[in-house]
Amino acid sequence: MEIENNIINVVLSGGIGSRLWPLSRKFQPKQYLELFKKKSLFEMTIERNANIADKIVVVGNIENYNLSCEVMKKFSIPHSFITEATPRNTAAAIAFAAFDANPEDILIITPSDHIIDLEDLYVGALTQAVAFAKNNYIVTFGIKPSKPESGYGYIEFKGENVLAFHEKPNLEKASEFLEKGNYYWNSGLFCFKSGLYLAELEKHEPEVYRTAKLAWDSNIVGVLNYELSLQIPSISVDYAVMEQSKKIKVVPSYFNWSDLGSYESVYDYLVQEGHPIDANGNITIGSDISTFFVGIKNCLLVHTPDALLVLQKEKSQDIKQLYKHLKSINSPLL
Repeated sequence: MEIENNIINVVLSGGIGSRLWPLSRKFQPKQYLELFKKKSLFEMTIERNANIADKIVVVGNIENYNLSCEVMKKFSIPHSFITEATPRNTAAAIAFAAFDANPEDILIITPSDHIIDLEDLYVGALTQAVAFAKNNYIVTFGIKPSKPESGYGYIEFKGENVLAFHEKPNLEKASEFLEKGNYYWNSGLFCFKSGLYLAELEKHEPEVYRTAKLAWDSNIVGVLNYELSLQIPSISVDYAVMEQSKKIKVVPSYFNWSDLGSYESVYDYLVQEGHPIDANGNITIGSDISTFFVGIKNCLLVHTPDALLVLQKEKSQDIKQLYKHLKSINSPLL
């Protein structure tokens, strides 16, 4: 008898998007900002996968729960929520969704804050990934690099096989990867049977598996216990499973993709979509006030009711340091 594989889209929505401060805040992280085509990234993620999946499972922190609920009211697809009491990184977040599923169910793991265009190519890549998953492989999606990028991890590949995962490189190393030609950007999208993921997690990170299982077994309507959650080691799915498993396949993905993880990527996306830009490459976000840039190029002026940020596009990664400083002084601006 053929086993039915239900397809479940697991949407990870626990981040706060610190590199997009001051637009992204704890009370409204970047995935809920309606900056993109008058919709939030979260809504666009659900919309993109609603015709592919049999069910949506949203895994997010308790602060984001109400924001997720509001968006899900717009959709009729079956869905449920897993609410983390405290962030324990992606290995545990995915484990909770896997514990909630049947072992043969196929999980498509998608962050909630990515932009993806050319959706026919996206569906094609998912179809290929699901076929691999049915044959008991863990699938990662590789994006062909369009430029040297120090903000993404890389996948070294040969055909459909992964040779190695590489941390975010410096620009010199990223240029090397681009020249060699057998490196993809690591998209953070995955596909696998829930039972296989849990077996690999237990094999390679038994303590993460054990403590995540304890926390899951004590959940109340998908809400996890705080004290039990604190016992789970905080580790990403990349470190816990992807870099250790021998069952990995990579699907080359030719759809347009961005994780919008920095103002540089937001800038590029908005300009591509027709956002106003001056002759020197400067743009304004969040304000209708007439704004003029004199003597500077490729800058963003980001306006919110309580903060103003002026940023050179190429220095977007430095926002992390500013955010750390505001966090260290317990700033109400976060």
